[in-house]
Amino acid sequence: QTRSLLGVFEEDAAAISNYINQLFQAMHRIYDAQNELSAATHLTSKLLKEYEKQRFPLGGDDEVMTSTLQQFAKVIDELSSCHAVLSTQLADAMMFPITQFKERDLKEILTLKEVFQIASNDHDAAITRYSRLSKRRENEKIKAEVTEDVYTSRKKQHQTMMHYFCALNTLQYKKKISLLEPLLGYMQAQISFFKMGSENLTEQLEEFLTNIGTSLQNVRREMDCEVENMQQTIEDLEVASDPLYLPDPDPTKFPAHRNLTRKAGYLNARNKTGLVSSSWERQFYFTQGGNLMSQARGDVAGGLVMDIDNCSVMAVDCEDRRYCFQITSFDGKKSSILQAESKKDYEEWICTINNISKQIYLSENPEEIAARVNQSALEAVTPSPSFQQRHESMRPTVQSRPPAARTSSTGSLGSDSTALSALSLDSLVAPDTPIQFDIISPVSEDLPGQAKSSGQSGRRTNPFGESGGSKPETEDSILHQLFIVRFLGSMEVKSDESPDVVYETMRQILAARAIHNVFRMTESHLLVTCDCLKLIDPQTQVTRLRFPLPNVVLYATHQENKRLFGFVLRTSGGRVESRQTSICYIFESNNEGEKICDSVGLAKQIAFHAELDRKASEKQKEIDRVKEKQQKELNKQKQIEKDLEEQSRLIAASSRSNQSSTEGQFVVLSSSQSEDSDLGEEGKKKRESEA
Repeated sequence: QTRSLLGVFEEDAAAISNYINQLFQAMHRIYDAQNELSAATHLTSKLLKEYEKQRFPLGGDDEVMTSTLQQFAKVIDELSSCHAVLSTQLADAMMFPITQFKERDLKEILTLKEVFQIASNDHDAAITRYSRLSKRRENEKIKAEVTEDVYTSRKKQHQTMMHYFCALNTLQYKKKISLLEPLLGYMQAQISFFKMGSENLTEQLEEFLTNIGTSLQNVRREMDCEVENMQQTIEDLEVASDPLYLPDPDPTKFPAHRNLTRKAGYLNARNKTGLVSSSWERQFYFTQGGNLMSQARGDVAGGLVMDIDNCSVMAVDCEDRRYCFQITSFDGKKSSILQAESKKDYEEWICTINNISKQIYLSENPEEIAARVNQSALEAVTPSPSFQQRHESMRPTVQSRPPAARTSSTGSLGSDSTALSALSLDSLVAPDTPIQFDIISPVSEDLPGQAKSSGQSGRRTNPFGESGGSKPETEDSILHQLFIVRFLGSMEVKSDESPDVVYETMRQILAARAIHNVFRMTESHLLVTCDCLKLIDPQTQVTRLRFPLPNVVLYATHQENKRLFGFVLRTSGGRVESRQTSICYIFESNNEGEKICDSVGLAKQIAFHAELDRKASEKQKEIDRVKEKQQKELNKQKQIEKDLEEQSRLIAASSRSNQSSTEGQFVVLSSSQSEDSDLGEEGKKKRESEA
């Protein structure tokens, strides 16, 4: 009966253990979920606080959105704190009791069961040995051992059984405690959590949530309205763009625009693959200033195809393809054949490149200038090949020029804006000033203040300051920078105090070149040193022009086209010999305008500091000379004082010796005095010298 009853209790304990394990897993999931919810809530609050630090490409500084999210972050942070408290309470009040019951009480039952089974087996083995004792050959020693073994095993079995049965009986009470205590802790934790939530959710927060809900409805209505407008726009664009879907639209309905200075679109480029074979590649082409750029699909930025300043463009027949044209660079070394998609694009590309080649894009109103140039209605600035000697015959007289000629010239150069009036232009550039387009050295012609040294024009100049026979004049200069430039023109200006002078000169020279189709430019090497600027012939290394650096009073780069730069040279003499004149020189470089200006500025700074050092050195030398002179005077004075002291010592010694022999020499002195009176003045002097 005991064994049968024990089996029932053991079966009940196994069922309790199985059920408790399932309940423990369920409660552990609740605890894990609560921890995850607390961590996720805290992370959400953190991300909302970091919203103001985000930099969205399409999002502006929305202070209302930022403040709203900050308010939400504050509330959610408080909820995160509540969830953290709930997690702690669940760990203490729910998980701890059921864990203790599972790990301590149920394991104790299993351990006692194993111990009871071992004790029962030992008792059965002892009884078996005791039953095998022989009644014929009784051995008192063996009998005593077996009896002691039976006693010990039976006692052990009885004690183990009592502890085991006690644990099984206690398990029924612990089962109730282990089931109710975790549930009680769970409910108390939830109640505490809801109380904290009700304290945090105040009326002010409810009003805030109501306002946010209203704002959401407004945003949704705005979105619906915007979507409706976009749909209507899409429908309108589809209707309006229907003719443009044709690859070659009717030119009568869509005429070509011939006054463009910028153009972009897809073109087919011809690439040679062999002597007679070629391939065509479709790419996106666009103009950027005076450059033709291309960009393949997937590229981040475009690449330079060709410099189209002063280039030539013409229609060509190529491989039986329509709408082909060829662009050739100004030096003729590079050319490219392109194919447009339609006749309209074909004509627009040719006109645009032709306008850019005339550098009309540098003016203030490029399309208006292009229209006027295309109509050939401009008669503006008269170009002259020489600065002083050749302009008199080609310059119109003042009397023959109509009063509006200056104004029309200014307007024709693309300055219809009111920023520069005729008065302000006259204050920058001298009226009726000719433009020099080629390099004829003003050193020998017009600038007496820059007298050319003998043999300068015929001597080859090494731009790096090295020569075999004679010592170059820039040998001592610590700065030697060489740039490739192209001379655009020069003209006399009235002011040299503002960069606007350079900008206005650039505008007039470029407009004059475009109007009169002057495309030829002389390429030179510009050498920047601490003494001067030199224009050197790249072929013969002969110095074409020399500009003393102190006379360069102003230099600037074009505000948009960084390849253009210019400087103002102040010289003595000009059209009026009694005053100084200022001449502005304009050049084009290979995207190095700012570098050249920086180099000139650096050279002027070095020259300025060198001059300061020279003056400081001269001043120091003068101070040293004064100090040396004072030291000589001091030494001379000391020598005189030393001589006087020596003479005083000799006189004192002489007087002491004379006192000792005064009595003996009294008669001699008396006789000598009588003799002196007889000898006269010469005897006295002789006597004094002997003494």
